[in-house]
Amino acid sequence: MPFRRSLPFYIVVTLVFMCCTSHLHAESLKPSIAKNWHQWRGPQANGVSRTANPPLEWSEDQNIRWKVAIDGNGSSTPIIWGNQVFLLTAINTNKVDQSLPKPEDQPKRVFGITYPNTTYQFVVLCLDRTTGKELWRRTATEGIPHEGHHGDNDFASASPTTDGERLYCWFGSAGLFCYDLDGTKLWDRSLGKAHIGASLGEGCSPVVHDGKVVIVRDHSRQSTIEVLDAKNGNSLWKKNRNEPNAWATPLVIDHGGKTQVITAASNMVRSYDLSNGDIIWQCSGLTGNCIPAPVVENDVVYCMSGYRGYSVLALPLSAIGDISNSDKILWSRGRGTPYVPSPVLYDGMLYFNQSNQAILTCLDTKTGEPIIATTRLPELANIYASPVAANDRVYITGRNGTTLVLKRSNELEVLATNKIDDRINSSPALAGNQLFLRGNRFLYCIAESK
Repeated sequence: MPFRRSLPFYIVVTLVFMCCTSHLHAESLKPSIAKNWHQWRGPQANGVSRTANPPLEWSEDQNIRWKVAIDGNGSSTPIIWGNQVFLLTAINTNKVDQSLPKPEDQPKRVFGITYPNTTYQFVVLCLDRTTGKELWRRTATEGIPHEGHHGDNDFASASPTTDGERLYCWFGSAGLFCYDLDGTKLWDRSLGKAHIGASLGEGCSPVVHDGKVVIVRDHSRQSTIEVLDAKNGNSLWKKNRNEPNAWATPLVIDHGGKTQVITAASNMVRSYDLSNGDIIWQCSGLTGNCIPAPVVENDVVYCMSGYRGYSVLALPLSAIGDISNSDKILWSRGRGTPYVPSPVLYDGMLYFNQSNQAILTCLDTKTGEPIIATTRLPELANIYASPVAANDRVYITGRNGTTLVLKRSNELEVLATNKIDDRINSSPALAGNQLFLRGNRFLYCIAESK
């Protein structure tokens, strides 16, 4: 974050303060986590890698280390651990169940959504990070999904996660599957069917922390949050939630002697105690269909949404009880927030786009004031992927396959404009000198040519 002072006293106080509050910064991360991309939003769950140095420029003819076709469909982000790349996909086998209505015979639904009548394979892939060679593939399960999905969604939209020992793969209503990193299945769990309003499809990713797996399911029936034992999948606790459709992946953060699970949703932002599910604090103020994931810096969490309105809230992790509409809210803004993408939080600078459009805002996290006011980004139109950042650069990828590389600064400065021939809905992943982009057809590993 750009607002640094050189006064020794300030530095000392700041360091002490940071050490005594939240533990999600690079210096508190295990080296193995810091150098990998073990979950959807990276090592710190904020879209930033402190160790990566990805390329500045690439194209179909430049700096493509490898490019492999991926069977089926999935908008989940690849994750990286060591020399392995893991990703999920759903493959339509086209095996028809004649007892189910054909798509063309079904009633008209919003967005033209139909329910499947064919069997899908829900597949886990492991690739060699150096070469892109498939190391192993597992069909977690097969079945006919009970609902459809929006045309821009799919049946493999939740990203996997790993703690370096086990791989956790969530296919929503199709189940949760746990493997070791060599592909041996350790356990699986069915958590029942979710019923998404308008049959838009599922998408919230799991989070693993301290031997526990957190699953949030906000949908049109009974929404829940459930925490499972990472070793065997057994339920440790489960709480009902008064929430409609939402897709925001939770944030888990150690603060003040407790581990908080922070969930952003339409009715309330809530902080649960990871140990027992008790609500520590909550706050209203977001809009409907909440998708962006919360991000944290020191002892403040930033939550936002951008469907039928705009909202961003800066909330203290030290809160207790219901702080809705109170002076406990550090600051809020009602302009330019994203619908689908999550923000990237990079050292005091909170970057996000407006709705699903290529309109950028960057706020000072301390004050909420704009560093970069709502500004149109060149060469991009629509954005679903969440931005990522490393090495004082911010990478923003549009659905047209173009990625802008911005300098992390107080002004909009485009360092490079890079284009590949694929449609991109998935968020990038960073590790080492590589950037991974999943398109509708291919997975790209982008790295400087040797």
